[in-house]
Amino acid sequence: MEFLTKVWAKEATTPEALEAVTGAAQKNPQPKAETASASKESTEETTTAQKDWGYDLYPERRGETFKPKWTRVLFGLEGQENIDRFKCEENVYWCVKNGPLVKLMMGALKSSGCPIDLRRHISCEVCDPTVTGGYDPKLNQIVVCQNMAKNKSMVHGVLTHEMIHMFDYCNNDMDFRNVDHLACTEIRAANLAHCSFLSAMFQGDASPFNVKEAHQNCVKSKALASVLAVRNVSKEDAVAAVERVFPKCYSDLEPIGRRIRRNSTDQQKAFMEAPMYGYDVY
Repeated sequence: MEFLTKVWAKEATTPEALEAVTGAAQKNPQPKAETASASKESTEETTTAQKDWGYDLYPERRGETFKPKWTRVLFGLEGQENIDRFKCEENVYWCVKNGPLVKLMMGALKSSGCPIDLRRHISCEVCDPTVTGGYDPKLNQIVVCQNMAKNKSMVHGVLTHEMIHMFDYCNNDMDFRNVDHLACTEIRAANLAHCSFLSAMFQGDASPFNVKEAHQNCVKSKALASVLAVRNVSKEDAVAAVERVFPKCYSDLEPIGRRIRRNSTDQQKAFMEAPMYGYDVY
């Protein structure tokens, strides 16, 4: 059995999981006769579509105005959204000018016929606290969560991760409603932008006994978490999708060309090597 399948099988047999399934069945009786109006059905369809796409994590995507809670304002956790947005945009600009992987990705996107306009394709917004950023394929726009990604390093990671999704959308005709396509791009983003042995140790996916598999397990864990965060699918289906596409997508290193190690010069090397693969230097 593969890594994720083992984890899923273990979780599915715990008393808590069985109780959750039983409780869900008891709380969901047979549907009643249709009595809702057309407007209500339309609203429900819109809500379902938003959950399917995961946009409930980005309230400003739905046109809602963020309203800080007075209790959180007292503790300084909210109420400075305009300042946070300015700092976020400042960090985005710094990353575009100085971040090696962001510059590499922008050059690769330009070479692929999908150049980035900062005013059009990157937006700083208030998001759900569980995410630091996202990619909106409908608007072809990257979301940087100003309330979560508050320093240059985090913004650089978010931009690199989401630009990989944008690169896949531009070059590979990806359908983000297809769970296999979504799993593939999340595997690539985790593989190229996030996972290292150190991050695998922090996640609990690495130990002295599985050094060779640590990076792959880290990628699978991150990809699975991302799929579950942005799509309304069961964990079993998400696990199956990640395992199904993993061999092919894990070996695809375009356009960065290498897996990035922590505390190394890999980012600078990848940027310097970009012209060798036919990508513009931004």
